[in-house]
Amino acid sequence: MTSSTKPLNPRSRRTATAIGSAVALVAASAGLWAATASTAQAAALPTPDHIIVVVMENHAYTQVIGSSSAPYINNTLKAGGANLTQSYGITHPSEPNYYALFSGSTQGTVDDSCVTVGGFQAANLASEVIAAGKTWASYNESLPSQGSTVCSSGNYAQKHNPWFGFGNVPLSSAKTFAQFPTDYTTLPNVSFVVPNLCSDMHDCSVSTGDTWIKNNLGAYATWAQSHNSLLVVTFDEDNKLSGNRIPTVVYGAHVTPGSSSATTYNHYNVLRTLEDLAGAAGHAGNAASASDITGIWN
Repeated sequence: MTSSTKPLNPRSRRTATAIGSAVALVAASAGLWAATASTAQAAALPTPDHIIVVVMENHAYTQVIGSSSAPYINNTLKAGGANLTQSYGITHPSEPNYYALFSGSTQGTVDDSCVTVGGFQAANLASEVIAAGKTWASYNESLPSQGSTVCSSGNYAQKHNPWFGFGNVPLSSAKTFAQFPTDYTTLPNVSFVVPNLCSDMHDCSVSTGDTWIKNNLGAYATWAQSHNSLLVVTFDEDNKLSGNRIPTVVYGAHVTPGSSSATTYNHYNVLRTLEDLAGAAGHAGNAASASDITGIWN
């Protein structure tokens, strides 16, 4: 019998068995990791009871962050919360960015036209939150009445309200800002607040928008810190002069005060993070391949 056909001695057999078992374990572990990578990201996030997202308009990062015209955003929300220093819009003009933030896709929108009410059926933040048994609403300043699908009215602009474009989001969930509760425990699990064209800095100054946030959401922000809740302030796009770099600030419970992240994020990352924070039933559009916002949570 040649050496090539000599049987393995017992020690060699044990070694081969151990190596085979180790290889199988590594392979199984790799498969398990691949299957659970996205849930591991979500597990690293807190689970707030309420999340409010406020979307402001058309200002670059340096026009707001560090500006003396925005003392509340800088001295309270940024100083006491987290600042995303490399946050970006997706495109121009406004409306496609709102769709991106809400549904993970611009939905083919390239302008600020009035939406086709209920024209899309794609997954979105609201449909996912509702599917998970959670609650959703939007609060829209100057909206004429709850569920109104009017294109414009005074300082109200439907182009900033992407939920009207989706047939899987109840029209009744679009509320007026007058319906924003004073008892914050009655807020839905996830909501968007959309100021009108003056309050959101589109037609009026940074100072006007900063004061609006303080006067209308400052009490909620304070409450959120001690009631397992969050406030996110972001912008749809920049002023078309800064590479679409925008301000995004996160404030409330579980946010490390004064923290910042220099990781590059965009609306899809914000959507992904909102979905995972809320325990939503999936990830819409490009949010499925986006990463969560990390490095700011305590």
